[in-house]
Amino acid sequence: MGEKVAAGRFDLSDRQLYRGKLRKCLTGLERLLAEKRFDRPKNLMGLEIELNLAGADGMPKMLNAQVLERIASRDFQTELAMFNLEVNIAPHHLGGRVFDRLAEEIRTSLAYAHRKAGELDAGIVMIGILPTLDRDDLVSSNLSDVDRYALLNEQIVAARGEDFVLDIDGVEHLVCTSKSIAPEAACTSVQLHLQVTPGRFADVWNAAQAVTAAQIAVGANSPFLFGRELWRESRPPLFTQSTDTRPPELQAQGVRPRTWFGERWISSAYDLFEENLRYYPALLPICDDEDPLEVLDAGGVPSLAELVLHNGTVYRWNRPVYGIADGVPHLRVENRVLPAGPTVTDVIANAAFYYGVVRALAEESRPVWTRMPFEAAAANFDAACEHGIEARFDWPRRGRYGGMAQVDAVTLVRDELLPLAASGLDAWGVEPADRDFYLGVIDERCRRRANGATWQAATFHRALEAGLDRDAALAATTRRYAELMHLGEPVHTWPVGLPEPAPLG
Repeated sequence: MGEKVAAGRFDLSDRQLYRGKLRKCLTGLERLLAEKRFDRPKNLMGLEIELNLAGADGMPKMLNAQVLERIASRDFQTELAMFNLEVNIAPHHLGGRVFDRLAEEIRTSLAYAHRKAGELDAGIVMIGILPTLDRDDLVSSNLSDVDRYALLNEQIVAARGEDFVLDIDGVEHLVCTSKSIAPEAACTSVQLHLQVTPGRFADVWNAAQAVTAAQIAVGANSPFLFGRELWRESRPPLFTQSTDTRPPELQAQGVRPRTWFGERWISSAYDLFEENLRYYPALLPICDDEDPLEVLDAGGVPSLAELVLHNGTVYRWNRPVYGIADGVPHLRVENRVLPAGPTVTDVIANAAFYYGVVRALAEESRPVWTRMPFEAAAANFDAACEHGIEARFDWPRRGRYGGMAQVDAVTLVRDELLPLAASGLDAWGVEPADRDFYLGVIDERCRRRANGATWQAATFHRALEAGLDRDAALAATTRRYAELMHLGEPVHTWPVGLPEPAPLG
């Protein structure tokens, strides 16, 4: 949804016209794949991080337009609500000391943005869900002043035809309603991009789907919403429910939600784009002047604008991306499961784990998705979101006997996935120093059973025990989180609880 979209009303013929253009785009994609027109392997990865703006009191600040004006960099842009920003890191070649270079770039960018936000008595907080957000913060009047957000909100609300219901039953139970998609803005994530050839796409996407649960288990960082302690990673259920265009009757009929894990392993990128057309009505039926088939006939490369726009309104946790760079089309897998934060080191450790393990799993002679039902991968994802690092998964047994077995997340990551991630990073040509440092962060989280979510929950409960009421405890937890986030030591080293007040005199 990063494309510029002009606001406007749609008439009855627009969706039919758009559907026809979508079919042409899908045919164009099929031809591009058949003609092998896609870019050669470049081992390119990219990174986007969504951020929150908060004051020194830990409360959200609705200032993104003013902060962006001061930052004055194309690397930063608006996100859904006025307390959100997004930073985009330029693509890098996977190899060498890439992760150390990425860490340095992100630290520099965030420090600059934080300094500029400070001129407006705000600061940058990199966290999955800001614990101090209140229902009154997540209303349509606080959506960013950008046409595409207003239009998207209008169309999702119209498609649903009634209030959105948020119902998340975790440590505590949250039930509330919303008249807009604004609650989705509470979800701030890290998106990891990997450019792949069409021939490798399915293997990489399937591998990414298989490991989403492990990513969430070690990286969970979103235990609070609207003052309630919910799932260890509450973003996925919140995102699913706050963008759900289906009233209960359509849910009962098995209509797919706009935010979903998927329902099958794939054999081609084409499968996912085709599913988008088959299952999802257009939300933004905006037609481009280009005829993709005429462009192809003339030897050109079509933008497939309608296909790209429609794909941006289907919120898969691993999304296919079609793009063009230097006149050559390419495909990317966009991994969207991770929350932002806690620190730059943690973000890069999560990235190193993902890129390593996906490479290794995609190249196995007996891939995990040939030994594992898709339903198990989806159930593992839900278990990881609910229980975080304490989750248990169904995972294929190693050895010749096969079958599935229950394994706790920490054991799976330490015994099986971290060694795979190390071999995957070796295959990318990543320097051993980078490999060992960042995978060591994941290993230490597992050893201590500690991540952003466990720290937030434990510190909140310590604050309650110290006599603070819930709102004050959440605000104090947020302030302490922000302080430790900017100090930059990885979250498994953070001391639980609030610092002791300094003695007077």
